[in-house]
Amino acid sequence: MDTVPRSFVPHRGLARGRSAPLGATLYPHGVNFSVYSKYATGMDLLLFDAADAEPSRIIELDPHRHRSFHYWHVFVPDLAAGQIYAFRAHGPYLPDLGLRFDKGKALLDPYGRAVVTPANYDRRSLSLGSASVAASMKSVVVDPSTYDWEGDQPLCRPLSESVIYEMHVAGFTKHPNSGMSSDKRGTYLGLIEKIPYLKELGVTAVEFLPVFAFDEQDAPAGRRNYWGYSPISFFAPHANYSSKASPTAPLDEFRDMVKALHRAGIEVILDVVYNHTGEGNRSGPTLCFRGLDNPTYYLLEGAGYSNFSGTGNTLNANHSVVLRMIQDSLRYWVQEMHVDGFRFDLASILARDEAGRPLDRPHALFSIETDPALVESKLIAEPWDAAGLYQVGSFIGDRWQEWNGRFRDDVRAFLKSDPGMVVPLNNRLIGSPDLYGHEGREPEQSINFVACHDGFTLNDAVSYNHKHNEANGEGNQDGHSHNLSWNCGVEGPTSDPRIESLRERQIKNFHTLTLLAVGVPMLNMGDEVRRTQQGNNNAYCQDNEISWFDWELVTKHAGMLRFVRELIRWRTTTGLTQDRYLTLIEFLGRSRIDWHGVRLNQPDWSEHSHSLALTVSNGRGHIHAMFNAYWEPLEFELPPHHLPWRRFLDTSLEAPNDICPANEARPVERDRYLVADRSIVMLLE
Repeated sequence: MDTVPRSFVPHRGLARGRSAPLGATLYPHGVNFSVYSKYATGMDLLLFDAADAEPSRIIELDPHRHRSFHYWHVFVPDLAAGQIYAFRAHGPYLPDLGLRFDKGKALLDPYGRAVVTPANYDRRSLSLGSASVAASMKSVVVDPSTYDWEGDQPLCRPLSESVIYEMHVAGFTKHPNSGMSSDKRGTYLGLIEKIPYLKELGVTAVEFLPVFAFDEQDAPAGRRNYWGYSPISFFAPHANYSSKASPTAPLDEFRDMVKALHRAGIEVILDVVYNHTGEGNRSGPTLCFRGLDNPTYYLLEGAGYSNFSGTGNTLNANHSVVLRMIQDSLRYWVQEMHVDGFRFDLASILARDEAGRPLDRPHALFSIETDPALVESKLIAEPWDAAGLYQVGSFIGDRWQEWNGRFRDDVRAFLKSDPGMVVPLNNRLIGSPDLYGHEGREPEQSINFVACHDGFTLNDAVSYNHKHNEANGEGNQDGHSHNLSWNCGVEGPTSDPRIESLRERQIKNFHTLTLLAVGVPMLNMGDEVRRTQQGNNNAYCQDNEISWFDWELVTKHAGMLRFVRELIRWRTTTGLTQDRYLTLIEFLGRSRIDWHGVRLNQPDWSEHSHSLALTVSNGRGHIHAMFNAYWEPLEFELPPHHLPWRRFLDTSLEAPNDICPANEARPVERDRYLVADRSIVMLLE
């Protein structure tokens, strides 16, 4: 709780208040409220006794006393943490000029630290203008200073040592077979109980799909928004991931989760959505930004909205007020919530100016990466947007890491035996120098992945040739069709053991390439146990068993789980040398790499080639890897060596022979190795 500024008089009457800080700030004798609105002609502060109640008190702000420049502010004595509130802005409704004031709407505080949603909230009614104030979302006053962090701090693990696990906070434990009580399933506290699984898997960071408060009704009729890419607040954790109904419980439970993950040595990265909001297009509901200052917060096109996000609107990120809100949000999650980094959804939108044109030097991106409060935080960009701006390898800035979409596409294409993929595979394995070499950047700039929340799971990438999104209610028209998938001969589930064996092998191939390649590997939740979404590649509205982690798979696919664990362990611990810790990136960065085909020193880079081999050598160890994406076995020559090569991994073999601890690798007696069709073999010395 902050101390009382001198301008606040501790008596029972309203005080003028101050413009800074923005939001609701708790002091010993009351709360200071401040909100930005350039075009409002009047502003009311609404106080509520319950989430579903009409205002118990309406405070009309005097524009002469309670307005400084474009900031409306007031100090209200005798309020405490837990107070529910909202704003009501007065002004003209002139959509052609970008003004959409509606005095009938209760508006969330853009800086609100907690959000409550009444049981009778209805997005459609709000969009039509027929919902009451009582049925609107509201903000809550909180006191973040009372939480006991017990000495916790962000972990600041080097990216070169990181293995990221992209996951959904609720979906990880929401399945009935998760083994926990119903009140904890799908919550922050429920995830805490599954930390031992993550630790045993070996990942060093979790990347959560959005945890900012979002509108679960922003989905087709009869469905719920599951992914969370529909934010209504950039400061408040999503309340429905809390196990308790208390308005402030989400803050404490989120921090409990972060603290527990840190104790296990696991960092927390948040997928943040600073490119659009849940207010949608001109037909969407007025929840916050639209009703407070539509021309400031959004990129506009006449009476409508620019739609570079594909969701109906686009935030005006390079406007000084909006950029300050974004930076204040990032600082809050680092300083008050102790998160370790951020993955920026559709980050290329932050490079657009107020007319939507790409900027050569976008102020937003440079301001974020140079913010002194964020210098130890991981900044990961999804370097594209929904309007065609694709910046993989050219994203602006010096600190940004990038989701490498080319890695996903090229690895998928190679493993499905597309022509002309050997040269691209070569580049992806060694850190994508064709994309990043011109910048002289560290190899961990590339976040390597072959599956994520958006698109097929790995199991589905080897089980379906086409998307099957019928359950979304959009006629299978949603989701992209460029999946680079191959069903191995049958569309969907099959009992054919030959096809199942091939699918298993292909999934192991995907994991091997992801965890062998230079860069930072990222795994998708459940891919280590062959989680399926039944061919749905856009399960954003499937808050059900299509999306949830099925814990029975841990037993059903124990062999795959063991394979991934051993591969991660080899990458992150002692797989390369016995005398000191050495990361894979360090090892490869100090090594000589020789390229081969089936014959030594004769790589086949031709359009029709489907195989490649490499030898990595330095004074501390040696690796020889052979990649066969051909549909027949190929015999590879092995480099001569003074010690025998030992087989660490062969994806064609059944568990437990497919992989072993590095110090138990079996010697290879011959000077050649027969690599099975569509298989990868790794040898160690």
